[in-house]
Amino acid sequence: MNREFLGELISEALAVFIIIAFGDSVAAMYLLYDPSPYLQAYWGVCIVWGLGVTVAIYATGSVSGTHANPAVTLALATYRAFPWKKVVPYWLAQTVGGFLGAGLVYALYYPVIDHFNDLHQLTRAGGGGAGVFFTAPGAGITLWHAFSDEIILTAILVFGIFAITEQYNEMAPGANFGALIIGFLVAAIGASMGYLEAWAINPARDLGPRLFAYMAGWHEAALPAAGHYWWMPVVGPLIGGLVGATAYEYLVFPFLPAQLRAQKARQGKIEAESVIIGE
Repeated sequence: MNREFLGELISEALAVFIIIAFGDSVAAMYLLYDPSPYLQAYWGVCIVWGLGVTVAIYATGSVSGTHANPAVTLALATYRAFPWKKVVPYWLAQTVGGFLGAGLVYALYYPVIDHFNDLHQLTRAGGGGAGVFFTAPGAGITLWHAFSDEIILTAILVFGIFAITEQYNEMAPGANFGALIIGFLVAAIGASMGYLEAWAINPARDLGPRLFAYMAGWHEAALPAAGHYWWMPVVGPLIGGLVGATAYEYLVFPFLPAQLRAQKARQGKIEAESVIIGE
């Protein structure tokens, strides 16, 4: 493994670590305290998750591009020429980052988690405090509805990321402002749809902390989880990422004026070169 690729993997792990450090910590603030400082201000939870993404992009974007999400990596490999040989190593690095981020949150909050469980006569194995680390279907949401939600929400995320980062999109934010807009996009998804199943929209965000929680005493509550839910926030976002990327590629990208101009210029250059060769 060369130094450059090692740096990319460290960067991806660090990006997810940052996201989980902020995101799972605000989940702890929301869940474990009574009264919750965010119970009547859920938008604050969403903003923290979004700003975690923004900080991660600013910190690591120059090294790896900050995919920080296996669904994004898969979409970029499918439509943006990201090397397929890097996909699985990126996935592993992202999951490790989620695992380590959850470890930091646990180190900060384990006394509060234990107090919360004692106060409410809950146990870790029974799922007490599990919402700090990993997602589950919300009220009235079946497992398969949650699975479909993850596909739709991640499709929205990746569609937005493709639009925000597209070089031919003349309406895209410039001057490295895209990181903040992507963070706001994550926050907006959470604020409008997050209660459905806590809007994982990122396999590493759910699986990494879930693996840590399993080892930290949540056991079957984490893996396989009720109804064997554990795989749904992993597979659903991977499918959703492809759906969102495909939608952008076929419904928006072919009609971008700057892309059409560039395509016309390339075609003109090819035709000119053909004339010269013919002569």
